[in-house]
Amino acid sequence: MGVWSDPVRRRWIVWTALATAFLLVNVHRLSTAVLSADLMRAFDTTGTALGTLHSAFFYVYAPMQVIAGVLADRLGIRRTATAGTVVMSLGGLAFGLADSYAVAFLARLCIGLGGSVIFIAILRFCANWFRPGEFATMNGLTVGVAGLGGILATTPLAVTVAALGVRTTLLGIGIVGLLIATLVWVLARDTPEDAGLRSLDNVPSAPTLSLRQVGRNVRAVFGQRETWLAGLALFTSTGINITVLGLWGVPYVSQVYDVSITTASTLTLLGSVGLLVGPPVVGRISDGLGRRTGLMIVGAGLYTATFATLSLVGRPPFLVVGLLFFVVSFLAGSYALGYTVVKNRHGAGASGVATGAVNAVAFAGAAVFPTVMGAILDAYWTEETLAGARVYTMLGYRVMFGLAAAGGLVSLLCVSYLHLRTRGAGTGAEGGAVEG
Repeated sequence: MGVWSDPVRRRWIVWTALATAFLLVNVHRLSTAVLSADLMRAFDTTGTALGTLHSAFFYVYAPMQVIAGVLADRLGIRRTATAGTVVMSLGGLAFGLADSYAVAFLARLCIGLGGSVIFIAILRFCANWFRPGEFATMNGLTVGVAGLGGILATTPLAVTVAALGVRTTLLGIGIVGLLIATLVWVLARDTPEDAGLRSLDNVPSAPTLSLRQVGRNVRAVFGQRETWLAGLALFTSTGINITVLGLWGVPYVSQVYDVSITTASTLTLLGSVGLLVGPPVVGRISDGLGRRTGLMIVGAGLYTATFATLSLVGRPPFLVVGLLFFVVSFLAGSYALGYTVVKNRHGAGASGVATGAVNAVAFAGAAVFPTVMGAILDAYWTEETLAGARVYTMLGYRVMFGLAAAGGLVSLLCVSYLHLRTRGAGTGAEGGAVEG
């Protein structure tokens, strides 16, 4: 049996095409760290305004997650992912051509709108093509792709911008996105049956739902406290990581250690490596042990301690900063288990809505934290600029990391309560799926 006619092997081809689109989502959403000085200079912005420009992506991305789940469950994976990639790429082209802050803001909104549906479409694909016992591993691999996108958005992006310029680089990313959209449309299919293949053993059927069924699933998912606990834990961790590594990490390293943007981006690259490695490893361990929330507690505790160290020390040795960035991103794998916990409490047909609900709460954090942290740093502005970018005091960065540690503590409390609520609930919460 050839690769194309074998559903077990063909699913990896389709997943790779979808994952490539998701990789591009993460290049877009994390690129502002490397571009921060250029954007401040081009639009003459404050730290708060730059944080708001970065957050524009998430203003639409976060609330769209539930709608993305509905689209994936109702319209299917192929159409949802293709349309999302096209819209995101057109927004990327507009961002590259922007000549004012207002246009750049609207372009970031468009990028977020298109990118918002891709992650949920991939998780819906995983629910349709992989067994429930493989879902945490696939979820981890998919989140790991975000780490690879983050790597490309650090030193490689900085080098490319230095060689080609900001505008040419951003336009090139937009064109690549349109090519990826074409690839997704050609390769992706919603189920093995839609691809003309045999069904996979032990993969629950996930038929196309009516609007009434989708509405019932939305009410059921949001009516469970577990959804909000997992979502709030991800609200803090996702929002903080994307803000620190995707926006303020590069200025922090560049200004505190007096190094170039390219050198500073190398340390945030280590954070992206952690995101590339951590979620697949933790997901595989979780599937092997059949445990979710216990691993989430361990991860949240270490996450909080890591940011507390940065806040208390302020200026640890240069390489230690890279190690700490790696650790907080690696630990994102433990938080990602929240998607599995919530998804497994509902039937296969509700997987898009379930994961979308959690993701909506998670990325609301990415819409809030950049502006809040930007306002904190503006309060500690030295009244100096360097190459058009504002320079902040060490105390300002320590306060910012203190906020990150406080957010980690909130997430620790959430996952601890989630553990108490699910550990006696049977395999529906911690392992296998419950048909809702």
